[in-house]
Amino acid sequence: MSKNVINLGLIRWLPFLRWFQLVNAGTVRDDIMAGLTGAVIVLPQGVAFAMIAGLPPEYGLYTAIVPPIIAALFGSSYHLISGPTTAISIVVFSTISPLAEVGSAEFITLVLTLTLIAGVFQLALGLARMGTLVNFVSHTVVVGFTAGAAILIATSQMKHFFGVEIPRGESFAHTLMELALKVPDSNLYVVAVALITLVSAIIFKRLLPRWPNMLLAMVVGALLALVLGAEEHGIALVGELPGRLPPLSSPDFSLSTLKELAPGAFAVALLGLVEAVSIARSVAAKSHQRIDGNQEFIGQGLANVFGSFFSSYASSGSFTRTGVNYTAGARTPMAAITAAVSLALILLLIAPLTAYLPIPAMAGILLLVAYNLIDWHHIRSIIHTSRAEAGILATTFFATLFLELEFAIYVGVMLSLIIYLSRTSRPKITTMAPDPSEINRPMVNTARQPVEQCPQLRIVRMDGSLFFGAVNHAAGQFRNFTEESPEQKHILLLCNSVNFIDVAGAEWLMQEASRLNKNGGGLYLCNVKESVCEFLRKSGLVEEIGEEHIFDSKSEAIQTIFLHLQRETCRRCERRIFQECQSVPVVKSVLSQP
Repeated sequence: MSKNVINLGLIRWLPFLRWFQLVNAGTVRDDIMAGLTGAVIVLPQGVAFAMIAGLPPEYGLYTAIVPPIIAALFGSSYHLISGPTTAISIVVFSTISPLAEVGSAEFITLVLTLTLIAGVFQLALGLARMGTLVNFVSHTVVVGFTAGAAILIATSQMKHFFGVEIPRGESFAHTLMELALKVPDSNLYVVAVALITLVSAIIFKRLLPRWPNMLLAMVVGALLALVLGAEEHGIALVGELPGRLPPLSSPDFSLSTLKELAPGAFAVALLGLVEAVSIARSVAAKSHQRIDGNQEFIGQGLANVFGSFFSSYASSGSFTRTGVNYTAGARTPMAAITAAVSLALILLLIAPLTAYLPIPAMAGILLLVAYNLIDWHHIRSIIHTSRAEAGILATTFFATLFLELEFAIYVGVMLSLIIYLSRTSRPKITTMAPDPSEINRPMVNTARQPVEQCPQLRIVRMDGSLFFGAVNHAAGQFRNFTEESPEQKHILLLCNSVNFIDVAGAEWLMQEASRLNKNGGGLYLCNVKESVCEFLRKSGLVEEIGEEHIFDSKSEAIQTIFLHLQRETCRRCERRIFQECQSVPVVKSVLSQP
């Protein structure tokens, strides 16, 4: 076995070997800065998400330490940061709360068991190579989903930005109404800290582009809060955090518990996968990186499996932290590992100091992150290019705002599948004819270049696969051909771009060949790919229409079909578009007519 084969095998099972080759002094510096910023950002988020899931606050921080490292090592995205998320936290709470008292030891054990089962489901889907399903999520859907999520992130931070109380878990519309009513009562000290932090981040980015602008801006915000007197003026601080690493834990392996939690775990698994891969793809569209869906499935699955044994509940890709990671200049997954290690060190060494970090300062940073997540360039391009794509963009965007986040993702996925099926079920069918102005008489599209067609033979090119979803469209096109020119009883189908034919497609070709034969014509296939031709032989189509009706080249096909054309019609024809036509005598009375 060659060394290259061994290396490829190792990279397949240990994908971090691929990106580890990119690590150098420059990337390490950028990744450390991005990781430190992400570690500080996740401090209040982890606590909040754990509370949403019904868990003690420290479990959110544990989930921000262990799963991100595993996902970074075994995933494919260079910028995706895994950890606790709002959507997953809500689903975890709704699944486990009917089964045990919220916050109890039993509740925690069931949550960890749910996480383990979800991870196993995700890992199984990845090993089964089901990650290719994410390729059906269109770029337009990703752009709309990302823009909507960015608005949600910004909206969720407004209460911290203005220092007002807004009930947690309310809808987007209700949150906006609450903001409109309470903004006049804003705490000006809180607004000052948030606004100056935001402006500082923008200025640092402009003047010192290679410096960690977000981290520096948060330091500015913390110092300002200290000078103003945070406690005296209602400036909320993160508070002191527990100073210990994630402890070992043990899920419940009893068969009854596994059966009871399996349906909910599968829902968590699917939501986590769609959420993580959607986020990875949205960032990859900016960084021009290729995402391997299968590897992401495996990475997320392993992250949850390992996390369940280290006091971590179900994790997925985080929009906020991934956005911060990318905007802060991360270049490799080492940034995610750095963020997790930094968070662990913060808990161990400087946990008391985090008590002085103002929440409004982080709100200002997250507003900048939300703005940078919106792909303004592609939004403008989509709106000006296609009404259909613009409609899909708007649908996904508003679904993200006004529906539950998981449902919005499913809407996007369904729209993507509808787009795919709509396009593939309508293969382009073009009428072709020789161009007499060129010496070699190449085939041209008659719709673009008005050249003469043969009165008895229509040459058709099909661009797309002929499967059950496309048969109806193809049959309709061929009916139109017959209605337009009933004397064209012979059809030559150019199959250069036909990559796949299924049973329904083969049966339709048989029916079309039979119809043309009854009318005194025939169906002929040219340039059929070997894999397609092999299927047609197995399906019986070749035997049905005859081996002599399948050709390797257009010239060979035309020479053979010409022999089956009606000579009387050829003698009276003035078009003479084929070279073979020159061998047929011309009726002089026809040529003498004006």
